[in-house]
Amino acid sequence: MENEQRVDLDVSETDESVGVRVGMDMAAENNDTAGGGRGSGCGRRGRGNTTAGASKKRGAGSEGSSSGRLVSDAWNHFKKVKLGKEVQAICNYCGLVMQGHYSQGTNHLINHAKRCPRRSIKNVQLMHLSFSSKADGTTVLSNYSTEPKWDMATVRIFIARMIVMHELPLSFVEYIGFYELLKLLQPSIETISRNTIKAEILKLYDIENTKAMSVLEACDSRIAVTTDMWTAGNQKKGYMVVTAHYIDNSWVLRSRIMRFIYVPAPHSGEVMCNELYECLMEWNIDRKLSTVTVDNCSANESMIDLLLGKFSASSMIMGRKFLHMRCCAHILNLIVKDGLSVIHKEVEKIRESVHYWTATPSRFEKFEAAKKQLGVKETKNLALDCKTRWNSTYLMLSTALLYKDVFIRLKERDRNYTSLPSELEWNFSKLMCDYLKSFYKLTELFSGTRYPTSNLFFSKICEIRLSMNAWLQSPIEGVKNMATKMIAKYDKYWDVIHGVLAVGTLLDPRRKMLLINFLFPKIYGERAEFEIERVHKLFVDLVHEYEVKYSSNANWGVNGSASSEGAAADDSIMVDLDLDEMADEWESFRNQNSQNNHFKTEFELYLEESTLPSTSQFDILSWWKNNQGKYPILAKIVRDFLAIPVSTVASESAFSTGGRHLSPHCSRLQPSTVEALVYGIPEEAILSAEQLIDESLMSEL
Repeated sequence: MENEQRVDLDVSETDESVGVRVGMDMAAENNDTAGGGRGSGCGRRGRGNTTAGASKKRGAGSEGSSSGRLVSDAWNHFKKVKLGKEVQAICNYCGLVMQGHYSQGTNHLINHAKRCPRRSIKNVQLMHLSFSSKADGTTVLSNYSTEPKWDMATVRIFIARMIVMHELPLSFVEYIGFYELLKLLQPSIETISRNTIKAEILKLYDIENTKAMSVLEACDSRIAVTTDMWTAGNQKKGYMVVTAHYIDNSWVLRSRIMRFIYVPAPHSGEVMCNELYECLMEWNIDRKLSTVTVDNCSANESMIDLLLGKFSASSMIMGRKFLHMRCCAHILNLIVKDGLSVIHKEVEKIRESVHYWTATPSRFEKFEAAKKQLGVKETKNLALDCKTRWNSTYLMLSTALLYKDVFIRLKERDRNYTSLPSELEWNFSKLMCDYLKSFYKLTELFSGTRYPTSNLFFSKICEIRLSMNAWLQSPIEGVKNMATKMIAKYDKYWDVIHGVLAVGTLLDPRRKMLLINFLFPKIYGERAEFEIERVHKLFVDLVHEYEVKYSSNANWGVNGSASSEGAAADDSIMVDLDLDEMADEWESFRNQNSQNNHFKTEFELYLEESTLPSTSQFDILSWWKNNQGKYPILAKIVRDFLAIPVSTVASESAFSTGGRHLSPHCSRLQPSTVEALVYGIPEEAILSAEQLIDESLMSEL
């Protein structure tokens, strides 16, 4: 259709104003064209003059309903505008300008109304109802159009939360498909750039960081910290993650990333110590720190030594005795690696076999075909181990043992396969898997991101020691050598960790001292009594320290009596009763029965109570929450010690998130942006839509 134009419609414009706008646009167009344009304009004016009379008649008839003439349905969708002697039709939906003279008919108008893309867009606001409550308790039903309009600030906040929670790239907001989706939901949506969404993420980070700081500030218990270093391969930059672990005032075990810090090279103990110390001071937990759990690299050893000199001994537990906690998962890895180094020749044939049948796709397919022929139902795939990770060696051996018959069958069909293990080597590998199974289960327990309380690990550590003692009695020389080397490494690292885990066991009402009395004779033999007494004294000293710190009067026990005040009270009673003639007899009687007035601490009263039945469903934190009034000092110790993590896995898990954000396509992210993305939004802090739309929260953002 010739001279089609499109105008922007506004409901506030009248027909006359639209007509003036279209006329101005057409005049400008005619001025820009050459003589041909003026000629075409004259032609249109000529046609207008020749039909003037007819136009008046038709117009008159259409304006009055009494004439009986029918008006086309097209004018339900178009506005008729007269521009000088020209009659134009403007689409009510998209603003398209078309010929509106009656001589042109209305078919072209009806066809456009049917296919107009804007006509199918409905006003979503008119399709929803909202409910609101008044102060008097009545409910008001209103149209959604009375609610706040589409708020881009709220949209940006939700998109920022989505990117953080689902680890999406910042450029996600610039994807064409995502923008088309937003355009479908709201045609007037504004474009959002990656820089805009980055600013929103940093705002969320500041808000969540402030909340987390206030939560830790209000927490009454001590805070345990895990930390580790990681180097981003794409950026070649080092990052330190610091994670806080604590039992909150509701007796719920919590874990929270405090910082994901960029650490400039070199990553020496001094540099790492300064970064960690600044983080602890910033979060104001330097006086509430219980332990720092790190792995066993030399830089961490140096860092802890320097950190010990920065804290006052009076503010730490037992004069900083428990500050340095070694990662149990790394210690276990060192112990087993030392053991496997002795027997590496015995498992080499299986390693070569696995490597042979996984080296090429054709060999792998041949192995799968042999499985089907023998009717092996196992679905695990062969996987070559990493020699620096003992658990991968265990998985390789355990999987290969499932396919022993398949290896034997393939030996008959493939001459090039020369590394089939002997029957003795198969038996030895099976024996190793049986020995290492308990280590593997303990590693899984240490490596859980939803880690349990520290009271559950003591029995597992003792079980490992008992297993190694049994290996010493093995008739196989390789097993005995392996056990000897592993026990030496075990005794080197478990001294301090035993103390923390033993305290956790004593605080378990199902075990108390009974488990220690049961296991230590099996582990230490003649030294058992000394080791039991050492653990008992450690806990007595710990209880005394907490009593001095938290009790209003250290001389008072749980029963509200004390020795010195009690003696004064007894003397006053004797005076009041005027029993001077019986004083000597009274003193003799009191001395004979003095053991009945022995002052008992909370710890002694706690141990005197019978242990609870051992059940897997027992919730130790709930039990202590219900009994904290009965044992207030012990409850303080529980909150401080049961939150201590025995491994750095909780911190290391943040590195997988960091690696996904610092992919090859996003290697130029600034350290501050990386920290905000890895920091994330905790599940309990995710706000509902109603809260985000709330005006008070929006003003805070």
